[in-house]
Amino acid sequence: KKTGEEFLETLHNALVIVADYSNIDTLKEEGLSKMDAFVALTPNSEINIITSLMAEEVGVYKTIALVNNTDYTHISQNIGIDTIINKKLIAANNIFRFVRKGNIEAIGSLHGVDAEVIEFVIHKKNRLTKHPIKELHLPSKAIIAGVVRGNNSYIPDGDFQLEQNDKVIVFTQPEAIRKVEEIFK
Repeated sequence: KKTGEEFLETLHNALVIVADYSNIDTLKEEGLSKMDAFVALTPNSEINIITSLMAEEVGVYKTIALVNNTDYTHISQNIGIDTIINKKLIAANNIFRFVRKGNIEAIGSLHGVDAEVIEFVIHKKNRLTKHPIKELHLPSKAIIAGVVRGNNSYIPDGDFQLEQNDKVIVFTQPEAIRKVEEIFK
């Protein structure tokens, strides 16, 4: 209840419901089906997963669940929860960014695939912005899968030219990470 009151102090346009999670009628009475998003932040991963699925079932557009048990993270995404918050993975991601070289903004792994997804930002004009990506000499185990430029997204081909402030999404196998970092640092 105390946490709910703290949220109300900072989230002025939010409805905070402190109730028995298993009572779907209570959630429906509060207008759950008309909500833009549902966020489950109890300390219990299972409760957060179940309530997020209940919210999705009644038509909530976006569901977000705090899932502390890392064993549940991939399962939760596969069963339809839109966003998973896992403090351990967030901390590991932040530590990894500082340990790694380059301009890494975010890093993640793909479940069931031996690959990493790395997001780099081109902070200034440099050698990366002077040539098309086919001339960057990426390792064969890495590919630029996407580029976000302002409000536009691109799936680049070899002739695509990177620009300052581009966010570059790279898929890479672990053995190519160091080479990719060297290219983007």
